[in-house]
Amino acid sequence: MTKADLVAEMAVAGGWTKVGAEKALRALLASIQSSLKRGQPVTLVGFGTFFVGRRKARKARNPRTGQLITLAGGRTPRFRPSKELKRAFK
Repeated sequence: MTKADLVAEMAVAGGWTKVGAEKALRALLASIQSSLKRGQPVTLVGFGTFFVGRRKARKARNPRTGQLITLAGGRTPRFRPSKELKRAFK
């Protein structure tokens, strides 16, 4: 499903225009992103939790030269599905 497909389904389900549904989706995604930037998790009950995880620095090999390099660690967005979402796929 693409973003356009999701907007179309939201418009039908909510009785909105596609423009209104797209604004709502953009606002939702922007809110999630700004919360994650502040380090706050976002929990959608019945769906899951978006949170910021830590990634450790690690060693890797350059495939072209075979040289050993160090990749820096950092923060990365993660998602943990809820029990209800997991059950939906059993």
